[in-house]
Amino acid sequence: MRIGNLAEQTGTPVETIRFYEREGLLPAAQRSENNYRLYTAAHADRLAFIRHCRNLDMALDEIRSLLRLRDAPSQDCGEVNALLDEHIGHVGQRIRELRALEKDLKALRARCSAPHAIEACGILNELDGAASHGSSASPHRHIRGAH
Repeated sequence: MRIGNLAEQTGTPVETIRFYEREGLLPAAQRSENNYRLYTAAHADRLAFIRHCRNLDMALDEIRSLLRLRDAPSQDCGEVNALLDEHIGHVGQRIRELRALEKDLKALRARCSAPHAIEACGILNELDGAASHGSSASPHRHIRGAH
């Protein structure tokens, strides 16, 4: 199948498929005589695995390691367990960071309890004050899907 078919079949944007190829997560497809990439069911299966890992918020390096282990089925799965335990730790840390972020945002929201002139907005004044002092309102970073 061509890349557009693979994209449609898996719900993956074409550019994402190309990115996974460049990253070595998805093997390069064979080329047809007219230079179209030709993908197989094995590509679709591997792409589904990658997407499921990404849905579990795994980083590319984690997925790369899992794919390496998946490609060596006779090995012991202890390394898989260790990788997942480490990922669970990352998720726990991010949950703690997100809870702290939520607390900070609620405190910021409490700075402006009713609509009034923008110049008196406690939220904007707090954000301006933090920005002018070169510090963030919170030491927590807000990152989606990365670690």
